[in-house]
Amino acid sequence: MTQSPLQDLRRRAGLLVMRGFRGCSVDGDDAVVTDLRECGLGSVVLFDTDGPTGSSERNVQSPQQLRSLTDSLRAASGDGPTPLIAIDQEGGLVARLKQRHGFPGVASARELAERGDPDITEAAVGALAQTLVAAGINLNLAPVVDVDVRGDNPIIGGKGRSFSADPEDVAAHAGAFIRAHRDRGVLTCLKHFPGHGSSRDDSHAGFTDVTKTWSRDELIPFRRLLEEGLADAVMTAHVFNAAFDDTYPATLSPAAIGGLLRDELGFDGVVISDDMGMGAISKNYGFEEAVARSLGAGVDLLILANQTTYEDDITERTVDLIVDLVAAGRLQERRVDEAAERVLRLHSRISEERLYLNG
Repeated sequence: MTQSPLQDLRRRAGLLVMRGFRGCSVDGDDAVVTDLRECGLGSVVLFDTDGPTGSSERNVQSPQQLRSLTDSLRAASGDGPTPLIAIDQEGGLVARLKQRHGFPGVASARELAERGDPDITEAAVGALAQTLVAAGINLNLAPVVDVDVRGDNPIIGGKGRSFSADPEDVAAHAGAFIRAHRDRGVLTCLKHFPGHGSSRDDSHAGFTDVTKTWSRDELIPFRRLLEEGLADAVMTAHVFNAAFDDTYPATLSPAAIGGLLRDELGFDGVVISDDMGMGAISKNYGFEEAVARSLGAGVDLLILANQTTYEDDITERTVDLIVDLVAAGRLQERRVDEAAERVLRLHSRISEERLYLNG
């Protein structure tokens, strides 16, 4: 039976959502399964802990359990595109697959780069990528390509998440990180555009202004990796920079996404928002405005991690909102189409055969 234009728009809107959910296993009664089957949800993101409750359990218990979970998510998509199953597995302090769950430890970006050889980084990250393959995860929301401008940065430098204070070194080691994943059929995502390494504040907590600290050198890693064809996706930072937009942070900024990333750097792939529940967005913008402005600015895929507050109907709520925004003329339908087409191109790069062969 042919879908109506409205049904088709809803499924395209579902492709623009990456949701977080609770559960170490799923069945047909779970909202995330319904979302995959009926709402066109194209992507999920996994966590080891639950932010709203503070629980140390969310989606991860063991390697065997995690593979069973991701197999169930793929099965739930039915005849639709294979879902993007994402995780933040950078290494060091930002690793959702931890040794307490039976996964191997992973060095931080800083520790890898301190060894001084991108080949060593590539070899070490190969084990990380193979862990993702075995778990059935096809998108790593990494590497961080922020430059370590401020060692006391509370969210980047202070956590060892940047490879280096030298942007060329960042590019070299990030390239090695990406190649190790590509060799094993796992997609990656450069973050956080246009650079979070110079901030004094943490955008998880609230408004983060880099106007006086950011420099164009922070674009160098993005530029180099794009030139080498190593960008599967790019994640925006929720940072404010009056140098290119005196009103909105990068995630909501046409100047940052359309101007810097698309026009100047020439990126035509998927732009992923950082989590829309983070304080820099949620404390300063209503949900409707944040969704409308981010998609209008050029974000293709919204991360709705459900880690600040939890909404089991977050996919349906967002799809309804996108449809309403189009109907009201606040969001152009061609923008939804453009974003959905980019997301589908990224889906098409998932090598299912390779995933199972390596798993």
